[in-house]
Amino acid sequence: MRLDKFLKVSRIIKRRTVANEACDESLVTVNGKAAKPSHDVKPGDIIEVRYGSRTTRFRVLSVGENVRKNEAAEMYEVLS
Repeated sequence: MRLDKFLKVSRIIKRRTVANEACDESLVTVNGKAAKPSHDVKPGDIIEVRYGSRTTRFRVLSVGENVRKNEAAEMYEVLS
């Protein structure tokens, strides 16, 4: 699954366009490397998102196209 779509489906970022912009501005890294919105996300990847002065790390647990709102938090694990 594309990185921008994963960030939206998992509800880490609310809109796909915002996820695209964050990736273009190098605010999102996957496994320690800056990632483009089209980067392929797989279970086990570590995603790091910078929100202003705060950085949050997530481990991808599962990838799914159609996920309900209450199941979205099960797609990732917050590391810090």
